Amino acid sequence: MKQEKPTVVVVDDNATIAHIFDLATRELGLELHCFDSAAEAAPYLEEHSPDLLFLDIIMPDKDGLTFLQELRRHPHHGQTPVIMITSKDYEQDRTAARELGALDFVIKPLTSREIQAIIARYLGLRVNGNGPS
Repeated sequence: MKQEKPTVVVVDDNATIAHIFDLATRELGLELHCFDSAAEAAPYLEEHSPDLLFLDIIMPDKDGLTFLQELRRHPHHGQTPVIMITSKDYEQDRTAARELGALDFVIKPLTSREIQAIIARYLGLRVNGNGPS
């Protein structure tokens, strides 16, 4: 059963990213879950289907593309909307992300406003102009 609030999951080993997502989403009326590794996120994602999933590509335990490939085989996540985030803009990563059905590919660093705009675009939310920047 779908929750009333949209759910956003972020999987990124950079604690600063989790903090920026927390600040950016406070006023958006959604539920945010941040995990610092694929291994940490996997149990949650076994049981839940977020409305939007942000995956870092470069992580120490398992890269985001490999994790997304595994998620796509799971019944809950064949169509989960995914945004890839990374500090490295490699064409082969963009191609692999597209082939795995990622909606977008964004480059760090991200500002709160950029995060809000991405979430609003893909979840159909309105963002007021007074949010954090």
